[in-house]
Amino acid sequence: MHFTTTVSVSLVLFLVGLECIVLMSARELVKNLRENVTLTIVLEEEVTTEEVTFFQELMEKAPYVLNSTYISREEALQEHIASLGEDPAAFLGYNPLTDAFEVHLTSLYAQADSIANIDAQLSTLPYVDQVLYQIDVVDKLDRNLSEVSFVLLLIAAILLIIALVLIGNTIQLQIYSKRFLINTMRLVGATPWVIKWPFIRSNLLMGLQAALITCAMLAFAYYYCEHRLGITLFPLTAINVAFLSAVVVVAGLLITFFASLAATNRYIRMKTNKLYEI
Repeated sequence: MHFTTTVSVSLVLFLVGLECIVLMSARELVKNLRENVTLTIVLEEEVTTEEVTFFQELMEKAPYVLNSTYISREEALQEHIASLGEDPAAFLGYNPLTDAFEVHLTSLYAQADSIANIDAQLSTLPYVDQVLYQIDVVDKLDRNLSEVSFVLLLIAAILLIIALVLIGNTIQLQIYSKRFLINTMRLVGATPWVIKWPFIRSNLLMGLQAALITCAMLAFAYYYCEHRLGITLFPLTAINVAFLSAVVVVAGLLITFFASLAATNRYIRMKTNKLYEI
């Protein structure tokens, strides 16, 4: 019975762990998508070298900047020729392009309202001509990510409820076989916690064993997805591994504790004649 319960709890915790992996991977995907949002900051035509240097230092210190690239007017002209095959300087007699910076934002600031604030701040600088970005793309990204996040959280909540019910029923079946022992202890005067504690302690140890088994199963699943299926998941950092392991272990301990508590309370309160009717 103990082995069967441990395996059952491990499988349910594995479901919880997979749910965490999906949420953590989705969070990493959202982060990467937001960090691809780019601002093109076009400088005034009369900008000086000192102002360019000052602005470059400003971008390096700004909290919203992930990285920035300075594009001189000469580099911009060469890129224009390479992409369109035309040289505007050849028929205009001068280079119409100006210096610019291409800025990638951090995921925290790559949102429509934050970008609007950044645009307003930068536009006040005398050597900044304009700030260019695709506002429709940013708005669509915000809407889509919000919808996907809501759906994922809803699925996670449903799976968590299913996990709670399954583990609760599994432990209740285990304690069901001990219902007459619980009743005997109650009749001889044992206090409720004296009756409960052996079951709670046993199931906590079982929950810990199940959690450790689940961690090993999740490690194999991660390796298989990354190296065999080619599916990119969240980065395997010490913090992410510790977080996922902690979620599985804490979930295993909390669920088994409260399930054991509820099951033992039920049979402690039950009258002797009722034990034969269930």
